[in-house]
Amino acid sequence: MSQEKVDCYKKEKANRKQTMRKEKTMRTVRGIVVGVVFVALVGWLGYSAVGLYTQSQPRKVAEVDYTAVDNYLQSLNEESGE
Repeated sequence: MSQEKVDCYKKEKANRKQTMRKEKTMRTVRGIVVGVVFVALVGWLGYSAVGLYTQSQPRKVAEVDYTAVDNYLQSLNEESGE
C-alpha cells in the first residue's frame, strides 16, 4: 500500500505543471465569464433604470393649428364647385 502511495505521488509530481496550468486557465476563463455576466447585468439594470426614469418624466405636447389648412381646403372646394 505504501508503494502505491509513492507511485501516485510520483505521477502527480510529474504532471504537476500541466495540472497547475489547467487550473490557472480554468480560473482565468471562469473570471472572464463572471466578469462578462456582471457587465451585462449592470448594463441591463442601467438601461432599465433609464427607461423607467424617462417614462416618469412629463412628455412635451405640441399643439397644431389647422385653421389655415382647413381654410385652404375650403377655398379649393369652393373654386372646384363653381
